[in-house]
Amino acid sequence: MKVLLIKDVYKLGRAGDIKKVADGYGRNFLLPQKMAVLATPGAIKTAERIRSKAAEKRVILNEEMSVVAKALEKVQLAFGARAGETGKLYGSITSQEVADALQKKTGYGLKRQQLDMQPLRTLGEHTVRIRLTMDLIPEIKVTVYREGEAEPSLPIEEPSPKAEEKQLAEQPSEQFAETEGKAEPAA
Repeated sequence: MKVLLIKDVYKLGRAGDIKKVADGYGRNFLLPQKMAVLATPGAIKTAERIRSKAAEKRVILNEEMSVVAKALEKVQLAFGARAGETGKLYGSITSQEVADALQKKTGYGLKRQQLDMQPLRTLGEHTVRIRLTMDLIPEIKVTVYREGEAEPSLPIEEPSPKAEEKQLAEQPSEQFAETEGKAEPAA
């Protein structure tokens, strides 16, 4: 079945393109969602007008969403999860969990369908792509760490060498002060 796309469709094409798709995909998804119309000779004549209007909308949308994309590129998420000795998780981190964490951290409401990811099933650092528009796809870093261990994004606080020296210097003087005040037993 040949269809004329009215809207941009992810992994298929941009508005105004004429594409050949499976009958079921066209009949059951594209046509009812009003993303495409049948590619009749009359519809093909309007393709250029659809392309130009879609290009204008795309430019405006990209300008608006570029602020969101810049904010999302700086985001790093960390999830604690139970895992086996090989680093394989007992469950998984789903796209819905990542979307909820993004909502909490940034305040931007994203749908799980916008996240281009498979469920995360191993420990480590993963890159997740977010489809804001067809042109804007920022990437975020998601770190999965073993539950009960320190969160990797937080720096581990180690005592500074000066603090250790200060503690060592104070300890002998305290012990010496305690022995000065006590009387030694007579032999």
